[in-house]
Amino acid sequence: MEVTELTVLARAAGDDDPRSALRAVAKLRRATERTEAQLVRRARNLGMSWAEVAGQLGVSEQTVHRKYGGRGLLGLRAGD
Repeated sequence: MEVTELTVLARAAGDDDPRSALRAVAKLRRATERTEAQLVRRARNLGMSWAEVAGQLGVSEQTVHRKYGGRGLLGLRAGD
């Protein structure tokens, strides 16, 4: 998803109609999750450690590793 699409969704999340706003925020959440996964994969493929990725995301290393490490996100084993 492109930044412009994320911007459109973020604006729509402020809609006066709560139904429209809720639909937009749900789409925005899914898009953000996909974008984060893509960026974590890119960071790891470029050699960033789990600790560094976690620091950039503002979460613990355990949290980021649990979320992305065991899913086959990078084709790595969970302990890598």
